Amino acid sequence: MTIHVDLNADMGESFGDWVMGNDAALLDIVTSANIACGFHAGDPDVMAQTMRLAQDKGVGLGAHPGFADLQGFGRRRMSLPDDSLRGLITYQIGAAQAMARSVGGTLSHVKLHGALSNMASEDIAIARVCVQAVKDAAPDIPIMVLSGTALQQAAEELACLWAGEIFADRAYNDDSTLVSRGQPCAIIHDPKVAAKRILNMVQSGAIIAESGKKIPARIDTICVHGDTPTAIEIATQVRQTLEGAGIVLKRVRG
Repeated sequence: MTIHVDLNADMGESFGDWVMGNDAALLDIVTSANIACGFHAGDPDVMAQTMRLAQDKGVGLGAHPGFADLQGFGRRRMSLPDDSLRGLITYQIGAAQAMARSVGGTLSHVKLHGALSNMASEDIAIARVCVQAVKDAAPDIPIMVLSGTALQQAAEELACLWAGEIFADRAYNDDSTLVSRGQPCAIIHDPKVAAKRILNMVQSGAIIAESGKKIPARIDTICVHGDTPTAIEIATQVRQTLEGAGIVLKRVRG
């Protein structure tokens, strides 16, 4: 049976004259784009430009909501009341929906960013608030969740459409969560190493932790971080390796 998988990247994270990543090059490789909504990164101009380019290239348009943390790039943990957290996510999805329509497209998915995603992956209460916010704002499109975490559990409990995600450039703990960026092994920079481990995971249907432990997982999509220095090389190597093994790349849809 042919395996189908999506390849996504975080992008639209430049701000004014400050440039982050090479979105144009990534959009020639990936099948889905997670586009910053102006809270952790991005601005209206960057958001519109990125969505227009993605739409022109047939790449899925995704909302990438994060904490209101431009200085920390959304990677600093914040404690918010449930209503504020719901509002934060709903507001960003609404902006993404409107911007997608303005370029002749529609949203194909939602993916939480940075610390917000990590906290929701670890804490079922936070996960439920986040997933319910996504379901209420955009009931017909999936939320990308870290496979095997509290986010997946919440999506299943709340009957929300979801896509299981793994990371090409990040290492895993034994509980399916990501190794903290403060650890030396957390980020994978070598494209060949990244591609080999991703092919192994997809063919095994499992996340492979740093310890070597295999954790059975539903794998619908693979992420490459657009701000990683070797992002273009990793995305290219991952795509070529998967397609060379007969795996078909196809964007996530609602």
